[in-house]
Amino acid sequence: MNTIEKIIKENSLGLDIKKGRFGIEKESLRVNENGELALTNHPKFFGDKIKNPYITVDFSESQIEMITPTESSVEKAYDFLRNIHEIVATNLKDEYLWSQSVPPILPSEELIPLGKFPQNKELEKYREKLALKYGRKKQLLSGIHFNFSFDDEFLKELYELSKEKTSFKEFKNNIYLKISRNYFKYGWMIIYLLGASPVIHETYLQKCIDKMKKFTEDTYYFEDLVSFRNGSCGYRNEKDFFVNYESVDKYVESLERLIEKESISSAKEYYSPIRLKTKNPKEILLELKNSGIEYLEFRSIDLNPFSEIGIEKTDLEFLHLFILFLFLKDDEPFEEKDYFRYLKNQEILANKGNSDEFRLICCEDKNVSPKEYSIVILEEIERHLKAIGAFTNKDEKVLQYQKNKVLSNRLYSDLVLKEVKQKGFVKFHIDKAKEFLNEMKKTPYTLKGFEDLELSTQILLKAAIKNGVKFEILDRDENFIVLEKDKKVEYVKQATKTSLDSYVTMLIMENKVVTKKVLEKENIIVPQGKDYFNIEEAKSDYRKYGAGIVIKPKSTNFGLGITIFKEEFSKEDYEKALEIAFKEDNSILIERFIKGKEYRIFVMGDEVVGILHRVPANVKGDGERSIKELVEEKNLDPLRGVGYKTPLEKIRLEDPEKLFLKGQGLTIEYIPKKDEVVYLRENSNISTGGDSLDYTDDILDAYKKIAIKASKAVGAKICGVDMMIEDIKNPNPIDNYAIIELNFNPAIHIHCYPYKGKNRNLGEKILKALGYIEE
Repeated sequence: MNTIEKIIKENSLGLDIKKGRFGIEKESLRVNENGELALTNHPKFFGDKIKNPYITVDFSESQIEMITPTESSVEKAYDFLRNIHEIVATNLKDEYLWSQSVPPILPSEELIPLGKFPQNKELEKYREKLALKYGRKKQLLSGIHFNFSFDDEFLKELYELSKEKTSFKEFKNNIYLKISRNYFKYGWMIIYLLGASPVIHETYLQKCIDKMKKFTEDTYYFEDLVSFRNGSCGYRNEKDFFVNYESVDKYVESLERLIEKESISSAKEYYSPIRLKTKNPKEILLELKNSGIEYLEFRSIDLNPFSEIGIEKTDLEFLHLFILFLFLKDDEPFEEKDYFRYLKNQEILANKGNSDEFRLICCEDKNVSPKEYSIVILEEIERHLKAIGAFTNKDEKVLQYQKNKVLSNRLYSDLVLKEVKQKGFVKFHIDKAKEFLNEMKKTPYTLKGFEDLELSTQILLKAAIKNGVKFEILDRDENFIVLEKDKKVEYVKQATKTSLDSYVTMLIMENKVVTKKVLEKENIIVPQGKDYFNIEEAKSDYRKYGAGIVIKPKSTNFGLGITIFKEEFSKEDYEKALEIAFKEDNSILIERFIKGKEYRIFVMGDEVVGILHRVPANVKGDGERSIKELVEEKNLDPLRGVGYKTPLEKIRLEDPEKLFLKGQGLTIEYIPKKDEVVYLRENSNISTGGDSLDYTDDILDAYKKIAIKASKAVGAKICGVDMMIEDIKNPNPIDNYAIIELNFNPAIHIHCYPYKGKNRNLGEKILKALGYIEE
């Protein structure tokens, strides 16, 4: 064990070494169905490309760049990248995200659109310089950058225990510089294991095509190529130059000298496999000197066409372990000649690494094949982690995954070659893009890593990512978040509780008795009824009520505690319904039942933005199975879940359902006839297992105006209006409607993912109402 390992082992810091900050940047080209580069502008529906922190463009308008925030684990960063990727892919119109690092079918150079930044001409000029210097086609090579830093608390503890005489800043710099130097030496392994661009289309740069062999009718390759992007014709500077990684000062001096000589125009034109980074990219060299290294950027990663989002989580987890190995590995001399040898070794590996005869030239006293040496390093990673008590079962699986690639000759580059040979370059990659897109569309409502939140909150966060609004989860259980963009901050709870509505407005809508009185003053029709504050008084009024009543808690939401008697009912059932209602609140309402169908009308300001007809929980018979069995089958639908995390809720068979069935003379053991529909509840809330049908375009304006008027009556900006309408085709609302409830926290997911109908995109409409999206 070396000194660092001893300190970590003796002070039980083995698991702390894995704590860190992780971020991912991913470039992807937009293409049309034929596999041709999309020449359209960056889609406007992703907002301002400069201000959107998640979705922007890189060199070209056709090249989308996706950027995750800094996360506390690889898994969280990976999940966030999945979310961005899915948002982009599912919103593109007649276009796809190209699943490969090397470009698709390209037009002539001058037709490739450069990134447009009307409000920042400096960015446009930078791209123009790159286009002239390297060619537009070369700049379209895309990949993944993995950003990593250790947890600062871990580094501070390690610093104190090591008793270094340097400052903490210097200590931290030295750790990241050591990792960087070792990455030059061993980084070939990332290219070998993750390289996935072994062929290039014939429309790429002719000077490169002329050096290569024909692979298929329209593709070329260097024989035994692993990664075109990392090879001699790939994403690299015009010529190799030395950058000193011995200290931050020398690193900065090296780049300043290159800028002065006009070898590069800025630090970001240094296309190294690894770069030293700070939080302020604009003044990076000055920041490096003043504040030191904040994190490292690893840049050798190809897009993986076999992965839904271009990278496997297991590969990212391996990269993390590999970085820890570079940290734990003893430092060795790193002179200028070593820098060039290691750099050349990575280039040659990228070009020739699939050859059985190829040997590495830098990493052992004797030449060795990458296949043999990969296994050696994988085992060495395991030894280092075990030595400090940091090796887990998960780590074993991650390393075994890489070993299996090598030992079974299933490197990504090999698999791509086989697929391209069999299906063709364009067809293979377009088919993969379509396949992954179809998978994403099956569950478009989920936000990976945030599935514990209510679905409405997930939808709002998805809209925030799409439109470049930063967010933070303040309280997961309460679905309490904060949104921020351009210094505008808004606090939101459960997606629709916002600063737009006052506290008293919410209290009015929460209290069904007060709501009715406010609406009656505005001559809005509501059901007649009476409120009760104790169950005995309500029981004594049993004989006052005939058929057609609704019993519900005074303050409720989500349809809880409601019982509806359309027909005659027994005293026993009446009292059971009272108990159900009083279980939800200490006061209840008994109202006249209103004929017609119920519609949830979502009002936002002066506009109706969504209308749903909610069909009560039901099953359709097959003549063989009982109601209980049919419910169990219907609940298997992936759209149904529990706790408002899916578009529909599972159907329950509890007291309210059993009571409603009893009113029909049925039990849960009843076997419905073939095609017989049996309703399990009278109320049609989605939260109690109902189905949702979009009626936004079918309801007449007269009823929409009444809903808006009702919302304004209580001072609400966001309001769910529950309206009974007997005949939706009747243009005269008189005696044809009644508002039975106003909701201060209306769910948006039912309007975004109805059982049948259009997505009304209410997440974006809320952001617009809050002032985050311009008209």
